[in-house]
Amino acid sequence: MLGPSTPTLVIVVGPPSCYLEYVRSKLKGNIGVAAQNCYKVPSGAFTGDISPAMIKDIGLRYVILGHSERRNVFGETDELIGEKIEHAVSEGLIVIACIGEKLEEREAGKTEEVVFKQTKTIIKHTKDWSKVVIAYEPVWAIGTGKTATPDQAQSVHASLRKFISENASKEIADNVRILYGGSVSAANCKELAQKPDIDGFLVGGASLKPDFVKIVNAQA
Repeated sequence: MLGPSTPTLVIVVGPPSCYLEYVRSKLKGNIGVAAQNCYKVPSGAFTGDISPAMIKDIGLRYVILGHSERRNVFGETDELIGEKIEHAVSEGLIVIACIGEKLEEREAGKTEEVVFKQTKTIIKHTKDWSKVVIAYEPVWAIGTGKTATPDQAQSVHASLRKFISENASKEIADNVRILYGGSVSAANCKELAQKPDIDGFLVGGASLKPDFVKIVNAQA
């Protein structure tokens, strides 16, 4: 069965904004709830958006920022995402900061170039790394039927950790959680979880299925 979060296993769910308070009221306190987005300032005329203060008002501690759909559908830039991260952290939220490359970028051999650029902006805007989790989500492996092999995922995670060590600090690199989020399923989660630089998962469609329990337990 799906057990509670522990010091080494943290479970967080991210429903749409209109259901955040309802989901929070229905879950035990040891399972976190995350907003899927927020804006970069505390208040103002930003119709349709929410602020970190609003997220905190309903008892939440987490927010997902920089998801591939925010980048590619809504045109959010690295800099805007960095500013959002900086403000959310300053307000006390824990940020799940997403990065990842598109299929054409991977096929052109630009995976590291793309994710390093995205990560560099996160580093620039992050002062408190205890409140930031990195989530690598190869866009080409999300809902496409294509999947990164565990070795491909580990290779990118290891490169990211090395980049963070060189551009932030070794202590930060050793302690930051780097999640993997490319079509994670009950079938591949166990092998992915065994990789040394994969610290957890950002799960999409599979989180709505009973097999999500297997994904959680793969990290247990």
